[in-house]
Amino acid sequence: MRTLCSSTLIGEFFVIGFAALVAMKDDDLSTSTVWTVSGIAMFLCLALCGVVTRPGGIALGWALQVALIASGFVVPTMFFLGAVFAALWWASVHYGRKIDEAKARFAAQAQAETPAPDAA
Repeated sequence: MRTLCSSTLIGEFFVIGFAALVAMKDDDLSTSTVWTVSGIAMFLCLALCGVVTRPGGIALGWALQVALIASGFVVPTMFFLGAVFAALWWASVHYGRKIDEAKARFAAQAQAETPAPDAA
């Protein structure tokens, strides 16, 4: 699960950076505000890559997805991109858990098939 979720978060990191470049063209927003908010969001993407498998990591990821969708009020294209990344996040979590379960099953099966050493 960690690999899939981290891949999604790295993709979001770049999308947030590009959205910040678009948001800078808005005369109502100061450059420092845009880069402060975007920088925090980009940092969270990277930090979440390390804690995604810990308790609360998935919930923080969902909060980031909601924030990404809400950023559509500043850059309207982000409504669409936020929804796409929310779907990718769901798929990463859902299929990542299935992959982790399959790995655990295969490891247990391999452990059961390994012959016990002789006590000679």
